Amino acid sequence: MLCAQQGQLVGSHIFKIFQAQDKYPTQNDWIAEVGKLDRDRDRALLSSLPEQKLIDLFFMHIRNIFRVDGLYFLGIERKLGTEAATEIDKSCWRTMAAIEAREIGRFLGRSQFSVPNIMEALQLTSWSLDQRHKEVEVSPAKGVFRVVSCETQLTRRRKGLPEFPCKQVRYEYLRAFAQELNPQLDVLCHVCPPDRHSEKLWCEWEFRSKQ
Repeated sequence: MLCAQQGQLVGSHIFKIFQAQDKYPTQNDWIAEVGKLDRDRDRALLSSLPEQKLIDLFFMHIRNIFRVDGLYFLGIERKLGTEAATEIDKSCWRTMAAIEAREIGRFLGRSQFSVPNIMEALQLTSWSLDQRHKEVEVSPAKGVFRVVSCETQLTRRRKGLPEFPCKQVRYEYLRAFAQELNPQLDVLCHVCPPDRHSEKLWCEWEFRSKQ
């Protein structure tokens, strides 16, 4: 909250400078005026964008993160093969999941997570937000997350590549994410490549308390 307020103050200060000159700042004026940038000024710059443009920018950067992920995977796959690339990918995503879970927990201001809380947190992950076609079911006892159309796998198809057997990678990620927030939760995979699946269901994951 304090950083946001400081960012607004910086933005207000710069706006007043241009207002005194009888004009309104353009993005180029903004960049030229601020000179040395810091996080508060970054916040002020982002705050100056229309809400929908800011959301578009947010999703663009999420997509870029996964482009990097795909590019490094393809590079390792070409050099060392799919098995080695998958093992490295699995380790990276497992570590990423724990980091992401802790950060989202702090963001939500919550220290205890039930199954519905886990599903709420999961929907805020970069992985979930990058899935354009998904479904979520939530009840007190269990949650289900499914990807009904997978852009990553469809891109591989378009490039003439086989489906990536992502089941172990995604399982490690989702299990580590859930257990970082609640060690008493289990994650079950109903379907995920290399499993056979329909064109309308690429993967499905269930979250529930351990029996």
